[in-house]
Amino acid sequence: MSWGIELWDQYDNLAIHTNKGIEFLDKYANFIRDRLAIETEYAAKLRRLVKNYQPKKKEEEDNEFTSWQAFRKVLNEISDLAGQREVVAESLQLQIIQGISLLSKTLREERKKCLSNGTILHQNLTTQLAALERAKRNYEKAYRDSEKAVENYKKADMDLNLSRAEVERYKNIMTAKIQQSDDAKNEYANQLQKSNNLQQQHYHELLPEVFNRLQELDEKRTRGIREFIISAADVESSVAPIIARCLEGMVKAGESINEKEDSYKVIERYQSGFTPPGDIPFEDLSKMDTLDTSQESHYNHVQSSHLTVKGTISANKIKKRVGIFNIFGSNKNSLTADGQKEDFSDLPPNQRRKKLQAKIAELQQKIQQETAARDGLMKMKVVYEANSSLGNPMTVEGQLNESEHKLEKLKMDLKKYQGYLEKANQIPIANNSPQANRTHSMNNGHRSSRHSNGSTEDNNFDGDFHPDDAGSLSSSASPESGLGTSHTSLPGSGHGSTHENAIGEDAYYETEMEPLQPLGTCRALYPFEATSEGSIPMNEGEELQVIEIDQGDGWTRVRRINNTNGWDEGFVPTSYIECTLYA
Repeated sequence: MSWGIELWDQYDNLAIHTNKGIEFLDKYANFIRDRLAIETEYAAKLRRLVKNYQPKKKEEEDNEFTSWQAFRKVLNEISDLAGQREVVAESLQLQIIQGISLLSKTLREERKKCLSNGTILHQNLTTQLAALERAKRNYEKAYRDSEKAVENYKKADMDLNLSRAEVERYKNIMTAKIQQSDDAKNEYANQLQKSNNLQQQHYHELLPEVFNRLQELDEKRTRGIREFIISAADVESSVAPIIARCLEGMVKAGESINEKEDSYKVIERYQSGFTPPGDIPFEDLSKMDTLDTSQESHYNHVQSSHLTVKGTISANKIKKRVGIFNIFGSNKNSLTADGQKEDFSDLPPNQRRKKLQAKIAELQQKIQQETAARDGLMKMKVVYEANSSLGNPMTVEGQLNESEHKLEKLKMDLKKYQGYLEKANQIPIANNSPQANRTHSMNNGHRSSRHSNGSTEDNNFDGDFHPDDAGSLSSSASPESGLGTSHTSLPGSGHGSTHENAIGEDAYYETEMEPLQPLGTCRALYPFEATSEGSIPMNEGEELQVIEIDQGDGWTRVRRINNTNGWDEGFVPTSYIECTLYA
């Protein structure tokens, strides 16, 4: 099938059809552009989504759970998926959009050239047909004139009144008209032959060639659309395996979640190592000696609880507490950047061991890295000494000394934390917390039990490990750390007021000129060995005087009579004593 043969008379329709075809090609190009924009926007939104849901720095500790690890893997797969969508957009731009633009430009130029040639052919044919029409009219006019001249001659020849000269004139006119008619006839015949030849050539050779070129142009456009559609699908197919692997990665990430393992890690993270308290004994009020004693105990209990709460609230502002004779001025166990003690003694036993082990592993890794760096500097120094043209060995000497100092400090820190871990491993886990044991030892409400926090503690105290600190889920100050809180003695005690002199921003010094008046009495529930500065030892069951109540830091200041040294004052763990305050 050929347009030149089948559509020889549809020049205008073919011109319209080819123009619509190119416009459709441009429309498909716009469709690809819009899809490209969607792919680009989708990829950008996926990347923004991944960025918004990336775990924050404060959430890094939760990364040990399999669900969090799986979610991070899913985010990575989503990021890879976004990258593949970007590849699709880029391929559509390079392979489809540019190809369509080039094809559309070529088709428009070829179509314009074909239509221009067709227009010229139509003009030539029209011109020839107009010349034929003029020749035909001239021939018709000359033929009529010749016939009229012949008729006039015949009339003149039969008219006896006309002279011979006049008849001859009519004859000459007739001869001229006949000659003109013959010439016009020949011209008409010539133009007719030329028109027929041109028309045959126009409709069988020239115009079919133009139409066939338009047909090829349109088929090229159609073939291009087919190839572009297939190429667009191929672009999608080329990334489909990678997208499938991303989806497989998401499935594997989901399958890697282990709820039992996460539950075990929760236990490992938060387990304190303490055992739950035992049963609370029944208090028989009938065995109380007098009602007054009960009322006094109740009053003391209410007053003590009120003051303890007040001290706990005031503990939010950490200040440096300095006791008598400035015995608590030193900072023996400084706090780390996250507010915990250096030896993590403010954590429960299990958590303390875990933190110490992590710290030791971190120090060992740093020592290994620093050792490798030092060995590299030593080798560099040897090379420089062997060949001074490579460098001055003295330039390495300073770096080598600095590396040695760092390594020595890291080894000292490692030895220190290993000592902390060894001491923590030597502390046995209590069968019952001091709080639970205190509950078992309550007797008839004659004391006001006070506790700085509601958590459990280890009833074995050794040096830097404070039971009350160990039971607390948050950092608390102790006498050995040199950190404390502002405190208030009972009203009416005379010397229990606080003297504050602001030094810096968070510290005040307290100066006492004479011994403080006792606020009540207390009994030691457990033995306590005072190895930290500012604390005093006590034996189980020993009676002491309370001269300063707990300010929320887990320590109570007490006094006892020592036959050899006189009055002996210091701090003891609040959870190790039971207090009865005066009315």
